[in-house]
Amino acid sequence: MKVPVNPIEDPELNVAPLIDMVFLLLVYFMATASLVRSEADLGIRLPGAVAQAEEVEMPDEQVIEINHQNRVFLNSREFDSAESQELPDLRSMLMRYKAACENNRTEAMITIAAEDEARHQRVIDVMNACAAAGIKNVTFTTD
Repeated sequence: MKVPVNPIEDPELNVAPLIDMVFLLLVYFMATASLVRSEADLGIRLPGAVAQAEEVEMPDEQVIEINHQNRVFLNSREFDSAESQELPDLRSMLMRYKAACENNRTEAMITIAAEDEARHQRVIDVMNACAAAGIKNVTFTTD
């Protein structure tokens, strides 16, 4: 008895569902994508330069000296009395220095130069004045 053998057909790849899926994905990504504006379209106004009457020379750092009599000097100018712990004049000067540094886009730097005989509490008072003015870059020097 002969068994009938069906001829093997070549498998076919049905492309129609693949094309439908690609178009659906394309429509989905086009609908959900956000449009990016180019830089030329952004309405940005750049700050202009302001002419200054005279040039202000700002030193890179200010030096606060504390002598053996507990007197405080900022760039050779005496501030407050030796008994004052709050140092209001020094604090206000340091606040103005900090504001000037921010306007010039530089970092406010303070160097504390205390003599060996100066009281430690006086150095702490000066550091508190720097902290109250918002100056964080404080260094120490020795003679």
